[in-house]
Amino acid sequence: MNENTTVLPAPARGVHHQSAMRSSPVSTDYNVALGYLRAFLIMLVVAHHAVLAFHPFAPPPPASLVTQPRFWQAFPVVDASRSAFFAWFVGFNDTFFMALMFFLSGLFVGPSIKRKGTAGFLRSRFLRLGIPFLVAVLLSPLAYFPAYLQSTAKPAMVDFWQQWRALGNWPLGPAWFLSVLLAFDCVAAALFSCWPRWAEALRARRPATCRGATEFFFMLVGLSTLAYVPMVLKFGSFHWTSFGPFTFQTSRILHYGIYFVAGILLGAPTVQRNFLEPKGGLAQRWPVWVAGALGAFVLSAAIVILVLSNPAKAQTWELLGSFAFVISCATSCLAFLSLFLRFAAARKTVCDNLGRNAYGIYLLHYAFVTWVQYSLLRLALPALAKGALAFLCAFALSWGASNLLRRIPAAAKVI
Repeated sequence: MNENTTVLPAPARGVHHQSAMRSSPVSTDYNVALGYLRAFLIMLVVAHHAVLAFHPFAPPPPASLVTQPRFWQAFPVVDASRSAFFAWFVGFNDTFFMALMFFLSGLFVGPSIKRKGTAGFLRSRFLRLGIPFLVAVLLSPLAYFPAYLQSTAKPAMVDFWQQWRALGNWPLGPAWFLSVLLAFDCVAAALFSCWPRWAEALRARRPATCRGATEFFFMLVGLSTLAYVPMVLKFGSFHWTSFGPFTFQTSRILHYGIYFVAGILLGAPTVQRNFLEPKGGLAQRWPVWVAGALGAFVLSAAIVILVLSNPAKAQTWELLGSFAFVISCATSCLAFLSLFLRFAAARKTVCDNLGRNAYGIYLLHYAFVTWVQYSLLRLALPALAKGALAFLCAFALSWGASNLLRRIPAAAKVI
């Protein structure tokens, strides 16, 4: 099974393969810079969840898990130590990193379907995404048990299970991404099966998107605006749709779909050579994109502050904030792409090991995060120190656990 079709990089497969990747960093089989970018995004995911307990706006622990609103699903553990820095850090991550993960996943869909065929592609997707999703369903109560411990002075497994079953859904934490990505993959496979050249047809209608990052940026902003802004006005920014274990952020589902399709459109070898290479225009103009990303995020954050401080005009500001979010997301995605294409094209042993374990880290980290956060509750440390400690411990434990699991042949086929 080729692992490049997922959101994470594939391991090296022998000296000849490693040599080929060094000589051709923009290979359709493996792109070192993109592989390291995926691994970095997984680190951001772990850090994002690790510091939520110390977010300045984190709500107090609930009286019970069934109490509405159920903010504990986003903040399983809430610490008394808080830091405003984490509000900025979490806000910046939330703007772009999931969209970029869907984009990177889409890059490898076309080549994978061409190599494996539709049936083979779907089999690999169900193996790599479906099985971990089912495992996440079974393990999610373990990750959320610390939330229950904070809600009661007399914890009992029977009481926890009764509250869990009364929720009406099955909280999964970050595993929601697996089910949405699998659904996107199935739709893409169906399109390729019915119309094998649909991606080429769309590219032919938008040749400018293959010529430069600026054109691609405007395409992303335009399509994302059409996909995201009406959904925000209809459902709001923070509404989630849940049925059973399937969950997604309602206003962003089409937005994520746009980035996934954008990745498919750029996944052809001819496009990659023009766009995703270390000496291409995107990589060479990384200072412009980084500066633009910072400026767009500051603008987006300023509008959010105006929304909170002017509730009478909240709808107007929310409309502007939604558009600012779209711009910030696209700019940040291109900024990180440019940075990694420019500076992360050379292979490094530690980064390779991280890349091989990144998917395992993503699957395993949430339970480690919540239990580490819970263990830190009684420590008299500043919020910044607790957040850093929670991240380092959870990341190290997840990395180590992934390395151990990958020694089991059956698990290695999946992660």
